[in-house]
Amino acid sequence: MTIADDPAKFATADRSGRRAVSLRGIVALPDGSSEAAQILDLSYEGCAIETPMALAAGQQVSLSVLRRGAIDAEVRWADGGKAGLVFKAEQPPVSKTHQPRADERLSLDAEITVRRLGKAKYRVRVLDMSPAGCRVDLIDRPRTGEKMLIKFDRLEVVEAEICWVEGFVAGLRFTRAFHPAVFELLAERLGG
Repeated sequence: MTIADDPAKFATADRSGRRAVSLRGIVALPDGSSEAAQILDLSYEGCAIETPMALAAGQQVSLSVLRRGAIDAEVRWADGGKAGLVFKAEQPPVSKTHQPRADERLSLDAEITVRRLGKAKYRVRVLDMSPAGCRVDLIDRPRTGEKMLIKFDRLEVVEAEICWVEGFVAGLRFTRAFHPAVFELLAERLGG
């Protein structure tokens, strides 16, 4: 299950970077259809809106606000007349460098708790993992080199560094790799 599948998880994630607003706008689809929208909160990366238009995660839209222009966005989640939009960057923040991995990655579909330094913690999906790192599906875009704290159920907090970011998926390298026996137990617990 992803955050897009469960908007309640998205709503409980760290929203401290967002500012509550009340702006009227228009949300338009590529086919030319449009509908009024109320912008509920706003950050540099996106916003939450309320609109009678039926939207779905992954849909491309344009959001216009009078005297403020228009911006292209992607629907990250939608539920009950509300939706979360992520603004399209002029130059996408892709910073993936390929380095050979020391260990084979184990495919997973599990959840862990993460916290960016200075932010609140939230649950994310871990897609794969090795003793040295993991790949996660985040709700916001961190920067390469940024530190993140990871909490696996029933383990101490693990520090990691963002190695690469591609859209909302990031590669994390643990500051200290797991011992093979600990990793084996953790992988079994996570369902790998």
